[in-house]
This record gives sequence, C-alpha cells and structure tokens, in this order.
Amino acid sequence: MTLLLDTHVVLWWQRDDRRLNKAARRAIAEADVVWVSAVSGWEVAIKTALGRLRLDEPFSVLLRADDFTELPLTLAHTTRLQALAPHHADPFDRMLVAQALVERATIVSHDRALEPYGAPAIWT
Repeated sequence: MTLLLDTHVVLWWQRDDRRLNKAARRAIAEADVVWVSAVSGWEVAIKTALGRLRLDEPFSVLLRADDFTELPLTLAHTTRLQALAPHHADPFDRMLVAQALVERATIVSHDRALEPYGAPAIWT
C-alpha cells in the first residue's frame, strides 16, 4: 500500500500523539511507501515562520528519521487540482488530495472535509 500523509498526521506520528489511532499507526508502519508531500514542507515552513508551530529539527530531517519519502509537486498534480470541486478551502489540503488521486495513494488524514473528493483514505 502507498500512503500520503496529511501534514498533521506526520507531526502526530513524530510526536507519538494519541490522536493518531491504531488503524492509522498500523497502516503507516506496514505501508510499502509512505509519502510526505513537498506541500507539507511548505505548510510547515509557513506555520513555523508565523510562530504557530515549533519543531526541534528541520522538517526534512524528521522525515528522513522516519524513513518517509518526499513526494515532489508536479505539473500533473496541479492539473488535477484544477479539476477538483471547491469542497475544501485549504489550498494545502486540496493539493494533497490532487496528489493522492494522481499517484493512486491512500491519504491519511483527520480532516473529514476531504471525503467528498473520493480519494482513498484512512481517517485518524
């Protein structure tokens, strides 16, 4: 199975946060590939700069420590984004959905507002 983690899921995994349920933890631990989008890195950079998030190490270092794989943003992803209905206002989440659909990955998220897009999902 190939997973694409929502930004909050990456942070919950790294912090062993109890909001990440057993099913999601098991899926992440057993997945063939666990992607973290470059979009999540962008979101973390913005939130860090605004003082809304604090990390002990750079996000890229944390990803390598967990053996997650970076998913770059491509033009195929942006093209798919254009076709998405405006169910969700958050541009980061909309791009994650577009990437999951293009890459045929299962998104792992707590945000049920992503459900109308029909991407395969594991909810936390």
